Amino acid sequence: QVQLAESGGDSVQAGGALRLSCAVSGVTYSQYCLGWFRQVPGKEREGVASISGGGNAYYADSVKGHFTISQDRAKNTVDLQMENLQPEDTGMYYCAAGSLGCFMIETYYNYWGQGTQVTVAS
Repeated sequence: QVQLAESGGDSVQAGGALRLSCAVSGVTYSQYCLGWFRQVPGKEREGVASISGGGNAYYADSVKGHFTISQDRAKNTVDLQMENLQPEDTGMYYCAAGSLGCFMIETYYNYWGQGTQVTVAS
């Protein structure tokens, strides 16, 4: 059974950095894409970054150059390093796993964590 658990969310000032981590279990890496999504109240969940079983990384245009996704199969984690955070990066961040491809579209992902809150103050 696939299980995902996020950690690392916090409140930071604009320009700060955070590293989110997702503990992954039950995933066959060659068959799944792992992704990070974020959501603010009243808006749809937005894809932020994803990484394929082969290690190819994909990013939303809004985070290119200041977010980095990585996976550590020895530790069974997928991390999201976030630099130069801005207030618009505020939201609940979710880790997700899906077997339909690495598109950053919510319906492509079958399994979700509970989320971790990131708040960026101006």
